[in-house]
Amino acid sequence: MELEQLRAETDIETYRSSGPGGQHKNKRSTAVRLTHRPTGITAISTRHRSLDQNMTDAFETLMTRVLDSQKVAKPRKPTKKTYGAKLRTLAEKSHRGAIKKGRRSSGDD
Repeated sequence: MELEQLRAETDIETYRSSGPGGQHKNKRSTAVRLTHRPTGITAISTRHRSLDQNMTDAFETLMTRVLDSQKVAKPRKPTKKTYGAKLRTLAEKSHRGAIKKGRRSSGDD
């Protein structure tokens, strides 16, 4: 996906960001919220005092999120224990049980 195509499919909204920064943040609308119309993915940037820097950051974030959403997950290959592994597990369990049984008191009080 190219940047120009992404710009054409995106709604751009500027607003005043909140938080520390005083007059520099409060008097200008430098925060940017981008919404990708086809997917509904949003990206927000309020890091810088400059609208252009926030716009660049938001478009980079939006680009990576859109590309990540288009990736196809690898299908999981179902696996299970082999018959021999099951037998070894059961043998270890019975051995462990025998050890614990040997620790018990005889009950001849």
